[in-house]
Amino acid sequence: MKVNRRNFIKLSAVSGLFVAGASQTKPALNAFTKNTEAAAKNEPQGEWIASTCQGCTAWCAVQVYRINGRATKVRGNPNAKANHGHSCVRSHLALQQVYDPDRVKQPMKRTNPKKGRDEDPGFIPISWEEAMDIIADKIMDLRKRNETHKFSVWRGRYTALNGILYGNMPKIIGTPNNVSHSSICAETEKHGRYYTEAYWGYADYDHENAFYELMWGADPIASNRQVPHTASLFGKLKDQAKIAVVDPRLSTTAAKADEWLPVIPGEDGALAIAIAHVLLTEELWYKPFVGDFKDGVNRFEAGRTVDKEDFEEIQTHGLVKWWNIALKDATPEWAAERSGIPVEQIYRVARDFGRAAPRAISFMSPGSNMVVRGGYTAQAMAALNGLVGSADNVGGVICGGESCPVNSFPDFEKYIDPIAANGNSMPRADFGGRKLEMPAMNAGNSGGIKPTNTIADSILNEDPYSLEVVMSYWTNFNYSNQGTERWDEALAKLPFMVHMTLNPAEQTHFADIVLPVPHHMFERLSAVRGSNGNLYRHCHIQNEIIESPFDVRIDETEVPWMLGEALERKGFSNLIDYFRNEFVDPETGKKPTNGKEFNEIATKIYTQPLWDPTIEKQGDVINGWEEYKKIGTWNSIPYRFRQKWNGNWGTETGQFEFYSETLKKALEAHAERHNVNVDKVMEATNYTARGELAFVPHYEPAYRVGDENEYPLIFSDHRSKLNREARSANTSWYQEFKDADPGDEAWDDVAKINPIDAKKFGIENGDMIKITSATGSITVKAKLWEGTRPGVVTKCYGQGHWAYGHIASLDRKKQIARGGNNNTILAPVHEALSGSGARHGGQSRIKIEKV
Repeated sequence: MKVNRRNFIKLSAVSGLFVAGASQTKPALNAFTKNTEAAAKNEPQGEWIASTCQGCTAWCAVQVYRINGRATKVRGNPNAKANHGHSCVRSHLALQQVYDPDRVKQPMKRTNPKKGRDEDPGFIPISWEEAMDIIADKIMDLRKRNETHKFSVWRGRYTALNGILYGNMPKIIGTPNNVSHSSICAETEKHGRYYTEAYWGYADYDHENAFYELMWGADPIASNRQVPHTASLFGKLKDQAKIAVVDPRLSTTAAKADEWLPVIPGEDGALAIAIAHVLLTEELWYKPFVGDFKDGVNRFEAGRTVDKEDFEEIQTHGLVKWWNIALKDATPEWAAERSGIPVEQIYRVARDFGRAAPRAISFMSPGSNMVVRGGYTAQAMAALNGLVGSADNVGGVICGGESCPVNSFPDFEKYIDPIAANGNSMPRADFGGRKLEMPAMNAGNSGGIKPTNTIADSILNEDPYSLEVVMSYWTNFNYSNQGTERWDEALAKLPFMVHMTLNPAEQTHFADIVLPVPHHMFERLSAVRGSNGNLYRHCHIQNEIIESPFDVRIDETEVPWMLGEALERKGFSNLIDYFRNEFVDPETGKKPTNGKEFNEIATKIYTQPLWDPTIEKQGDVINGWEEYKKIGTWNSIPYRFRQKWNGNWGTETGQFEFYSETLKKALEAHAERHNVNVDKVMEATNYTARGELAFVPHYEPAYRVGDENEYPLIFSDHRSKLNREARSANTSWYQEFKDADPGDEAWDDVAKINPIDAKKFGIENGDMIKITSATGSITVKAKLWEGTRPGVVTKCYGQGHWAYGHIASLDRKKQIARGGNNNTILAPVHEALSGSGARHGGQSRIKIEKV
């Protein structure tokens, strides 16, 4: 992207250290620098300022060391109880992100009307005022045509202020089409918890008191949230507990575990069901939680049904039904044939897990259930916590937590005019709920989830209409969704798109307006309310630690404010009137007069219950806004176990549900919406269950795309401990230390192949190979590695950028990627009940050939 001379001089003065490295494919790293004169005199160098890392969904509180206006170091915030005052490697990588010379530095406008990967956008610099006028004109044109529903906001990484840009602004303009990245993140694991104990969210785990942890595709000392928390306790956990990891790849955690179960991808459900079978047949369920046979005689015998009248449950519902419908024949011998795990290991793990009850954790992750048919797998994994009594118990799993009191933003209903009301009433562009084959149920509500990856199909097929104007922030959907070529085609067809981004990325290439945004951790003020961790709820602050060297505006507040002003100049003042009239500083009573003031007031409104000592709460007492910004976090009181016990589970029965009346109600509601029965829903969503089987956790055979004869291997995707949500590939530290992930290589992107398979297909270590699926192909280097299960090719997600910068790409100008993007070969299929993208579990079959 071009910059004008004035900005070039400004940017060049920021940091001379990038001048040499910017032209190198592999920049040199220097860990040592000379002491400054001030340091020699022991004079203060700088100060630690609170912020929040959003490198994953743990959202850990951190502190950043600032010297002479520059961010230089990162550490965990010692005031944060959720992460023990620690941070992981992801937070440190952010330093290279914020000072990345490849960042978008000022607003840009497309001059080439043709869109396509092979088209040069011809971006030229423009002012923020011109950018807002162009966007406002597009929105006003939709209003004139009474078609505001063709406007859409797409959300990637966000803060607590997203309720303005993503939540309220689209409604005032008049569209139901605000689309989040959430369905490509982790919705299926939430599905599993909700239909057993009515909790839609991320779980917390009492590692400190656990005696056994069964980790389903989870690698919690490297990825999958709460890394600082888990890593800081892992030594203690290893001393007191056994750890078993179910994963086709020898992950960091699997390498340190007592048991590694290299499952066939997508067949985790067979293992979970078989473990439940053993717990019942060998009388290892936790009776104080589940209950017992009335005469004390165990009747759970393989192949035999049980009379439900013989069993008396305590905290649970439907155990005998579950046994009769799905468990009685699910022996370890049966599961071994499907999962590829030896019978004796299944028995051993099941017995050890049961003997540790109730301090036994079934720890699920997206890697095990973000697959086609993964919803019931997630339910089975959650149900194991019920069987061993670890649900909401010491040494177990916490689904919920103490409250983190925050305010909602002011009501906006009176600013919705008839044109906007009409737009809001239109059907959504995504398929969630409105398609029989896509229930996408959030907390039991049909269509409660917006399946991100269906938007490409909606645009291509104009179903139910064509989107025309899109504002997208911190997204890169044609890189991060399966079936990337569909997205390239869809974005090329989209008439007008605004991309608000840190780096020019693959999605930027198709944009009409590009807007530079601040880095969350260093250049903006906001609040971030994370999920529970270490038994605490928390809400952190992101301070504006440095003045950005670039011409950025805050995406969630300043951009809507400026757009509101531009719309006002064109005759539509509702948006800016809402901001000016309804947002009032809770300390001073002042109303905002510009975007910067609006951002601070919105943050103060949201967080007031945390820092206002006059508002009663259970947790830290903070004396005022300035003290909150300095401390950087608010912590609740620690979780009090067994809050859900004795009828407080929130399910339809009030109990922990093995037979899910909650799911039955949700499925029947979706079926009724489409005038069919539940069996038709199961058929449409690619599930094999019929009848009562649809209401209990059960085994579903893995769904594969591609004929086994043509595509003999299974592809399995995994995440890196260095991935800041796939946004760190343009940092030299990411590339230099990539071999910290087991089996991977520095400055490379390798497909890990078991030597048995390599010999079969004539592949040697270091060969360049082409990986082809029914969806697409990529070319990467082969790595022979016994840490991959035979029959499976594993590869880390995060490389393969062709438009992200001079480090992420081998040649940005020629669009030559470093490695391959997994989503190019992953089929665009879904776990339909939750609306989750199926990015794991080996749904894509592949073939490999030497290049």
